[in-house]
Amino acid sequence: MNNLYLYLNLFTIFFPLVLSFDRRVHFYTNWRYLFPAMAITGLLFVIWDQYFTHYGIWGFNPDYLIGFYLGEMPLEEVLFFVTVPYACMFIYECLNTYVKREWLQPAAPVITWLLILGNLAVAVVFWGRWYTMLTCLLVPVLLLLYLWRFGYWNLGRFYLAYLVHLVPFLLVNGVLTALPVVWYNNDHNVGLRIGTIPAEDTMYSLLLLLMTIFFYENLKQIAGVTANKPAPNFV
Repeated sequence: MNNLYLYLNLFTIFFPLVLSFDRRVHFYTNWRYLFPAMAITGLLFVIWDQYFTHYGIWGFNPDYLIGFYLGEMPLEEVLFFVTVPYACMFIYECLNTYVKREWLQPAAPVITWLLILGNLAVAVVFWGRWYTMLTCLLVPVLLLLYLWRFGYWNLGRFYLAYLVHLVPFLLVNGVLTALPVVWYNNDHNVGLRIGTIPAEDTMYSLLLLLMTIFFYENLKQIAGVTANKPAPNFV
């Protein structure tokens, strides 16, 4: 089935796109902030993806692709950085609209520092395994950048969206890695799998979502849509 990856992309974005006009969420009204945030994030991830593809850290099975490439990346992989962030940001805004209780915000400082210190430890232990090392270094960098910019504001909302997004993430990524549509060079990861999904993918996905939210919320604040945040507080 040489267009499976394309179908997965379309499946990922179909319902979030159709439901973007929901009367309460009215997600389409945020496109002016979302699309630039996705473009910046997507460009950075495409550069990363191209580099790893070139050096064989991961690759793609042509049996499931339509055959169009940007550099060494299939078109479907580029579309991944459109469809997945869009769907994840839709989840984020739906939860902001429909879930009023701050379930995870009280625990945000603990969760944040566990992620920072835990990822740094993994990066050191598996130094030289490029997928593990780079992902686990970038998570602390991005979290610290978020703390510098916003403090702990809204991190509970991010962690809730991240947990909810893991359900479609496991389904879609499970298909991609089981066939496989995407293969991984185990010399550059720890070899730990969630089913057929490399454990590093969970942190890679966290980076993709948090980076999009970081630029998205910055753009909303610049436009005056979101009130100024309190001064950062790291304790």
